[in-house]
Amino acid sequence: MTTTTYLRTDTIPVDKLTPYPGNAKRGDVGAILASLRKNGQYRGLVVREQPDGALVVLAGNHTRQALFEHGPGDCGTKDCGVCGNSPHWVPSARCDVIQCDDKTALRVNLADNRTSDLGTYDYAGLAELLGTLGDVDGTGYSDQDVQDITNLVALPDEEPKDDNHTAARQAAREASAGGLDGAEVDTGNPEVFNPVINLRVPHAVFDRWRNALDAHPGQDDAAKLLGLLDEVEASRAGAAA
Repeated sequence: MTTTTYLRTDTIPVDKLTPYPGNAKRGDVGAILASLRKNGQYRGLVVREQPDGALVVLAGNHTRQALFEHGPGDCGTKDCGVCGNSPHWVPSARCDVIQCDDKTALRVNLADNRTSDLGTYDYAGLAELLGTLGDVDGTGYSDQDVQDITNLVALPDEEPKDDNHTAARQAAREASAGGLDGAEVDTGNPEVFNPVINLRVPHAVFDRWRNALDAHPGQDDAAKLLGLLDEVEASRAGAAA
């Protein structure tokens, strides 16, 4: 069997569901639980029924964990989408139960985790959607996230390369490197909209990049990369002169 076979949709107590062994994704269980309380369980878990009868979660492991952490009974949250404020609620999840072989199960788990990582955002469209809500409870976004995204969309397409820009860039670099006596520069929320550099290169190229990066001070790779880019730009400017 090289594909999945759908069996049924069922509501299953979470203590009867086994998390996928070795699941490599690390989800934000608190954010998922907040969404469940606000929106209810709008998507089923994908659960493999094994030949021995065991039920293993292939997709939705952190939703299962969030439902488990909610616990039984009334949680006290008004109009909770999980327990419905019922004192008799038993932690359970709506599940799409399938059959498949071991390799297919692994592929489903990996694909469910990875395909969400590969997506990107139209931030102008995202800002517009978020702006239609009176509040962002249950969306995974905070009010600060909304402000950061709004500020990002309002930026000009190209920042002017003037002295003020250079000074601001230098200040951000020094702050990242701890060079402002502990002062912090507000650069927004990088987890929301900063792009990710993802390149697959030979080991020799990676080692050269790592050595060049580590030659610069900084608390993280982003600060070190900024120093490396400053060095490259200064070298080019010197060569052009």
